[in-house]
Amino acid sequence: MPKRVSIVVFRECDPSIIYGVFDTLWAAGKFFKNPPGEALFEPRIVAAEHGPLELIAGVSIIPQDSIDDIEQTDIVFVPNPVVLTPEELHSIDRRIIDWVAKMHEQGALICSACGGSLVLAAAGLLTGRETTTHWSHVPVFRQEFPDILLHEDRILVQTGDGHNIISCGGASSWQDLALLLIARYGSGEEAIRISRFFLYQWHRDGQLPYASMAVNVVHADALVLKCQAWLAENYEHPDVVAEVSLISGLPKRTFDRRFKAATGYSALAYVQALRIEEAKQMLETGSAPIDAIGREVGYEDASSFSRLFRRLTGIPPGDYRRRFRIPDYVRSSSQHERHGDGVLKGSEAG
Repeated sequence: MPKRVSIVVFRECDPSIIYGVFDTLWAAGKFFKNPPGEALFEPRIVAAEHGPLELIAGVSIIPQDSIDDIEQTDIVFVPNPVVLTPEELHSIDRRIIDWVAKMHEQGALICSACGGSLVLAAAGLLTGRETTTHWSHVPVFRQEFPDILLHEDRILVQTGDGHNIISCGGASSWQDLALLLIARYGSGEEAIRISRFFLYQWHRDGQLPYASMAVNVVHADALVLKCQAWLAENYEHPDVVAEVSLISGLPKRTFDRRFKAATGYSALAYVQALRIEEAKQMLETGSAPIDAIGREVGYEDASSFSRLFRRLTGIPPGDYRRRFRIPDYVRSSSQHERHGDGVLKGSEAG
């Protein structure tokens, strides 16, 4: 019998993960297969109640079941609720949170994608355990659930008895989780077949290459905000941490404690992240040599720059450029659009 998968939806969910997971699991084992196979999963979209539900993106979804219809299920999949503040997290429909906890008690495998791990944490399923989430949810997660071990760099984290709770990180990492489920309940060969059919790729390097530093940390310390604004314009200075400490007018230790309390970063870590964010942008958009980019953001020693870049992003600068630089055909398309020539020649499109 196919495994019953309940994909729960909130008003705060964006539709892409909901439908992506549904399509992938629906296809597993049977779709475009010769000879035809048996379905591995029976996915169903579940909401707190029946009737159309308007999602945060403005589109409506019609759930197939309500939580009251389902006494038991094999797998619960919690997609991404778009919540960026504690207040938004607390406004999520508690009925679904409690239902997810109930299904866990009855033995269901619980999965979450992206910010869905916030729901699992709110349901009490991650207490004393570890998880991951989309890097943009990290500030809210750490504020609301400081006792949960959060691996913000990881794509997949399995925890609980028998690994019965699985979380995945950034938006498209639901693909990794869906393929994991297919391998677990079908076979590795079927997971590979589905990945080829849908053109999915495993995110083997984790989330770090995709993450941006949350430099605009919300706080009310006017002095630290002033120092942050100065750092944004002068981060490439060789003794920038000592400079900003002097600008603050505070003793060094007092400044260090106050900066860390307001931003969550030490001053040095904040400067390093600013520099690497700028280097990432230069690698994405330009063709300057890597050592020149390192000097531009404040590192005379190319090896020191490369080591720091790899530590903060998970991959070397050259690999980052190959992965994230705007493709030539996109660049050519943009140039043609500006010049009124909208047709790409074959060599430019390739």
